[in-house]
Amino acid sequence: MKGRDFLKLLDFTQEEILQLIDLAAELKEKKKAGIPHKLCAGKNIALIFEKTSTRTRCSFEVAAYDLGMGVTYLEPTGSQIGKKESIADTARVLASLYDGIEYRGYGQEIVEELAKYASVPVWNGLTNEFHPTQILADMLTIREQFGRLKGINFVYMGDARYNMGNSLMVGCAKLGLNFTACCPKKYFPNQALIEQCEEIARQSGAVLRFETDPVTAVKGADVIYTDVWVSMGEPAEVWQERIAELSPYQVNTALMQATGKAETVFMHCLPAFHDLKTTIGKEIGEKFHITAMEVTDEVFESSQSIVFREAENRMHTIKAVMAATL
Repeated sequence: MKGRDFLKLLDFTQEEILQLIDLAAELKEKKKAGIPHKLCAGKNIALIFEKTSTRTRCSFEVAAYDLGMGVTYLEPTGSQIGKKESIADTARVLASLYDGIEYRGYGQEIVEELAKYASVPVWNGLTNEFHPTQILADMLTIREQFGRLKGINFVYMGDARYNMGNSLMVGCAKLGLNFTACCPKKYFPNQALIEQCEEIARQSGAVLRFETDPVTAVKGADVIYTDVWVSMGEPAEVWQERIAELSPYQVNTALMQATGKAETVFMHCLPAFHDLKTTIGKEIGEKFHITAMEVTDEVFESSQSIVFREAENRMHTIKAVMAATL
């Protein structure tokens, strides 16, 4: 994979994705054992963040330091990309200075154009359409939990139209997990992407389902996954609509019990609105008279929740992506 970009999982075969997960597991073991693994010593990378993040930034930076690399972080105001300098020009300038470029921001077309003009690997840290490094972390976490990926029953609750719903559907189709999106029909993924994933699923043995009834959707689920109801960059006005339409899809104790399996786990890419201990959470809670949104605090803090191991695995899988492509 040396020299390749990492833009979306659709670009990779099942075998290649599994190789990245295997490498992540190997590097995680070395990290835990205190074994140095400076596989990219002397290299430097640039991190372009048009959308800020805690997990993605920290994961890329710690992974880069572990691999022996230097890092330059370009925050939303720290880059002229698309403003005073075109994406193509930015790509060529940064490629002359750095050995790899990460982009986290808006349209998928931006990271694709960066990759087109950069002569070094470009990695997608999140776009509106795809979030491939998160899915690698999710799949590593699921394999750690269950010892396998193929045949796992995976249910995504909530708005499945954007990066997380899209990427989880692609990842499950590629790796043979049975994927269910559960939400109102207007929140189903794009039909063209569904058809593309159905073709992939025919090869992997995965089954894709799209349900509107939560209890039907989660029956027999091994994993229940959700995300915030309003994505970064969306206007605050959509909160009322999302809360009204997605509240029936909240992950709570009753929904976890409806799986019929005691071993069902809860996953979330974070941050999560499971209580009112954040500024936004408090504001929304007071305005709409609710104490939690996509997941209740009871589920989030339960023994079934593996969200913090999942968050840690972002670093190990990002490290694998950079090591493999550099």
